Amino acid sequence: MAESGDLFRRIRGRDGLATLALDLFSTTPNPSPCSYSGSAKRLRLGDAIPAAMVAEEDRHDLVDSLSEEILFLILDRLESEPLDKKSFSLVCRSFYAAESRHRRVLTPLRSDLLPAALARYPLASRLDLSLCPRITDTALASVSGALRSSLRSIDLSRSRGFSQVGIGNLAVNCAALVEINLSNATDLSDAAAAAIGRARNLERLWLARCKMVTDIGIGCIAVGCQKLRLLCLKWCLGISDLGVGLVAVKCKRLRSLDLSFVPITKKCLPAVLQLPHLEDLALVGCLSIDDEGLISLKQECKSLQVLDLSNCQHVSHAAFSSVLNKAPGLRQMSLAYNGLVTHSLATSLQKLSKLQCIKLDGSEITTSGLGTIANSCKSLRELSLSKCSGVTDEGLSSIVMKHKGLVKLDVTCCRNITDFSLASITSSCTSLTSLRMESCTLVSKEGLRLIGQHCHLLEELDLTDNDLDDEGLRAISGCQKLCILKIAICLKIRDEGLIHVAKSCSKLQEIDLYRSVGITDTGVVAVARGFPLLQIINLAYCTGITDDSLRSLSKCSNLETLEIRGCPQVSSLGLAAIAVGCQKLTNLDIKKCYYVNDAGILFLACFSQNLRQINLSYCSVTDVGLLALASVSCLQNMTIFHLGGLTPSGLSAALLACGGLTKVKLHSSFKPLVPKPLLEHIEARGCVFQWRDKPFQVELEPSEVWKQHSQDMHVPDL
Repeated sequence: MAESGDLFRRIRGRDGLATLALDLFSTTPNPSPCSYSGSAKRLRLGDAIPAAMVAEEDRHDLVDSLSEEILFLILDRLESEPLDKKSFSLVCRSFYAAESRHRRVLTPLRSDLLPAALARYPLASRLDLSLCPRITDTALASVSGALRSSLRSIDLSRSRGFSQVGIGNLAVNCAALVEINLSNATDLSDAAAAAIGRARNLERLWLARCKMVTDIGIGCIAVGCQKLRLLCLKWCLGISDLGVGLVAVKCKRLRSLDLSFVPITKKCLPAVLQLPHLEDLALVGCLSIDDEGLISLKQECKSLQVLDLSNCQHVSHAAFSSVLNKAPGLRQMSLAYNGLVTHSLATSLQKLSKLQCIKLDGSEITTSGLGTIANSCKSLRELSLSKCSGVTDEGLSSIVMKHKGLVKLDVTCCRNITDFSLASITSSCTSLTSLRMESCTLVSKEGLRLIGQHCHLLEELDLTDNDLDDEGLRAISGCQKLCILKIAICLKIRDEGLIHVAKSCSKLQEIDLYRSVGITDTGVVAVARGFPLLQIINLAYCTGITDDSLRSLSKCSNLETLEIRGCPQVSSLGLAAIAVGCQKLTNLDIKKCYYVNDAGILFLACFSQNLRQINLSYCSVTDVGLLALASVSCLQNMTIFHLGGLTPSGLSAALLACGGLTKVKLHSSFKPLVPKPLLEHIEARGCVFQWRDKPFQVELEPSEVWKQHSQDMHVPDL
């Protein structure tokens, strides 16, 4: 922002030289949303003439003489900072016009902002309306009129209020439209599906959870949209074999098809597998598919690269083996939550020479099965065994020792592995970029130190609920490429260990310290200083932190998510610092921060204009603070249980004033106290209320007690 502001001051400045030099061969990565004709070189306009000798009108001419090509190249370099683009557009009329023609993506926060956005940016090609809870047919008609020739993609995945009329306008008038996302439109009917069928050039369509669409509607889409390459029908419960069969017959260009939780049987599978270009097929939770249907399949699908058969509970290993034999080109396979992974199933993987990713989460796996996988899949790069029972040191070690090229490994909740497994992992798989091993409770603190000593390429590390200590963190500080570090519920870590990481891992963007109660202000201050790119931090139930931690974090200008629930020493003073310094903040959880009151919320209302989600439960906030949040135009999601100073009239006023709300969680005691017509009005705007009868709880449970309760509830592996 400072650099671009300096650039604009030089362009319009009164002092210094009337010279503009633009280095268009910067090493900064250059996104290219627009195409340009001709080559762009380092450009110098005019000679180095003292400003005193240049007339005011000549300075304006220098700015106005820049070509659109040059202005577009400048805007490309401002792509990541919307405020910089705004500053750019305010320089002069030509810059304002150039920014208007350059922008290709629009993401309005509310539907009432749409008309102005359409008028300002007539060449937009992608329109994301997922943040607008209610979009009417009239609004879609204005979109189809304003962006008739340029619109290629529209996202309505979280919007309501439109019908087949609005969809029809888009389909008929926007000939360039190739992508529509209508996921979660639960009241969309076959008439709307028929309207979609009029979009002849459509290539990508998402209809997840459109439960009212039946075979008739999907048949209209299949006949009309024969250029489809991607189709998502996840949770479309009204579609059967007939509709899917029509899609397979008509849409021969399909490359990606998601039929997860659709009530299909074996009847449509032959036609699906005959699709000549099919690369990605998801059949998650298709409970009507059984052994007979899969074993009887005779068609090969040589183009298939990604197959997800997770949670197909009526399919045995024999049927899985049969399917795998018919897809020799598979690169990624998921068989999560499907019972026993046997030796015979693992044997079928031997023919899949291109297989790079296997996900067996939640399955029961044998040591012999793991051994067979170890002897197969020579190209294996990613392996997920999260929550698999039966994973032992012997089985896991056999895999990692023979697949030293692994880059991603997930052994979350594999509670039987020990230091032996970790020694094998760290000595063999030194190219790991992601290691997830939450709740591997038999691995000692000495074993965890091996990670930092050997796996220096790690970008993601999850050690939640492990025996990690400060020496382990000292070792982890050697992983200087870390972007994500999760060390929640690690009760032995202290500030000293966190300081080591902060000194070395400057690329870190996300850190999770949930219930790591040994961390105090000293550690958080080190985090704030050492991680300039920090975007997400979870300090929930770190009871030792105070406002000093928040003051230090206020220097992290990129911070987007802050979770400090259950931090009783935090007050409105710290929250005010966050509001002023972290103006990109979108997600804030201050539940059980008892000393946060209206004063802190007023700072949020003034400075945190990007805030989208907030949890205020148990805070000392009254009607005044809640109503102040109405000035945050982005706010969509509020959780407000047990606010002692909240009255029914204050709640009603706040709900009415916060026009962009899509979800509100409230205590059920308020439901009869808020006028029913008001609730109906707010629901009509697209807001969903979730009423909960949660008991009032003030005491914070000590983390040691909480952890013991969690372990007591764990069902041991059989």
